[in-house]
Amino acid sequence: MIEVEELVVPADCDDAPLPGLLRVPRDPVALLVFAHGAGAGMRHRFMAGLADALWAERVATLLWEFPYMAAGKRRPDRPAAAVRSVRRAAAFGRALRDERCDRARLLAGGKSFGGRMTSTAASDGALPVVEGVVLVGFPLHAVGRPSTERGQHLSAVDLPVLVVQGTRDKMGSIADIEPLMRGLRPGSRLHVEDDADHGFHVRKRSGRTDEEVVASVAAAVAGWAGSLP
Repeated sequence: MIEVEELVVPADCDDAPLPGLLRVPRDPVALLVFAHGAGAGMRHRFMAGLADALWAERVATLLWEFPYMAAGKRRPDRPAAAVRSVRRAAAFGRALRDERCDRARLLAGGKSFGGRMTSTAASDGALPVVEGVVLVGFPLHAVGRPSTERGQHLSAVDLPVLVVQGTRDKMGSIADIEPLMRGLRPGSRLHVEDDADHGFHVRKRSGRTDEEVVASVAAAVAGWAGSLP
């Protein structure tokens, strides 16, 4: 049975505390500090399902929420504030890793907006405690407005990056993601989920279920974590 522990990343100066959910399997290979997307928090079905699937792959997770989401607001925090939150969550994750699973690798990332804010923090050198970045459903652009501007900072991330993207993601096509991957650090990888949209939903005719897709994503994260030098 998966035990889920509720905890809080302490407040820092004027920044609010960050609620979190911790899942730790036996002898984890990694601890992933993982942020949510812009419109749904850490208890969203996808977030919970992915965390459970990662637990089965021996990856511990610390899901956490940005202050705006914890306060029930719709508009995401400004990038500077979001980056501060990412940095605090990662530092808290480092302390948890050292205390509970000191042989595990420390990873940070997020779904959509959470991933973009994590990679932004990493590109600014704000995540020195992290060994790799996991971006699930990277929001390269708004729906219907193709652009690669949001991904230009990825080349400044001095860490291996795993990008997990669906072939039907309207916020970032594989064709647009692939050129960006060439500028990333050694050990970076693009994992593609066939027929998955931005929420990693697949159509019935794909022959797979959403749960199978989530399990595939979790296996990819675990396999990548284990391959890091």
